[in-house]
Amino acid sequence: MTQIRKPAVAGLFYTSNPQNLKKEVLQHLNTSVPNPIPQEIFGLVSPHAGYVYSGSTAAYGFNTLKNKKIKTVIIISPSHREYFPGVSIYNGDGYETPLGVIPVNQEMADKLIDGRGNIFRGIEGHREEHAIEVQLPFLQCVLDNFSIVPVVMGDQGQVFVEALVNKLNEVVNDNTLLLASSDLSHYYSAAEADQKDSIIEKDINDFDYELLSNDLANKSCEACGAGPILTIMKTAKLNKKNKSIVLNRTHSGDVSGDNEQVVGYLSAVFYGE
Repeated sequence: MTQIRKPAVAGLFYTSNPQNLKKEVLQHLNTSVPNPIPQEIFGLVSPHAGYVYSGSTAAYGFNTLKNKKIKTVIIISPSHREYFPGVSIYNGDGYETPLGVIPVNQEMADKLIDGRGNIFRGIEGHREEHAIEVQLPFLQCVLDNFSIVPVVMGDQGQVFVEALVNKLNEVVNDNTLLLASSDLSHYYSAAEADQKDSIIEKDINDFDYELLSNDLANKSCEACGAGPILTIMKTAKLNKKNKSIVLNRTHSGDVSGDNEQVVGYLSAVFYGE
């Protein structure tokens, strides 16, 4: 492998020391165990803040992946640092964390390109983006011998959601996991955040794609990764994986003690019978 995406937020969102990082991730996994754990996991929604804030919530979702035969994880994230039209699939060979390098599934990545410019291979969105990177150490602690397809949505508009859903529907199989990286509302009071975030929680628990899409569109609720969540939810529906459950929901004030301006976090799973 020659083109490796180096860690951008190691030492910021999580520790850069490999031993301490593994210890921290395993600690979260040991204390955030969902019950029951669905068998046929199709997709996850996972937060992407610093581990001190959202690591425990994220661990609920990653715990559902243990002992599953997952070979490729397609991680879909928003772009926090740069806008570009379309969906960018990393054009390099792998993503590196302090725990090692995870290879990109080149064949699957190439199959996701739509040939219309909506979905393309590139570096756009991947240079400093944290939303994919923070998911990786957790995956490295619960899966063996897996690859990834890192996907950043520079524009989360409906046309790009539909384009990505159509291509994902062509490539997903029983050994594939879809992961939407997303936080929820940003910088409201804890009470306001709970009101907004509870709407997303209910819509996901009810597996109601249309209502969630409408609630996001009319600003009843917020998610920085709304596009990734809707993409995975619709792909799950097309594949008849029409069950979902929110495993845990918290906000930054639960850790910081500051309830004036909080960020919401949620861990959820989409699955079949």
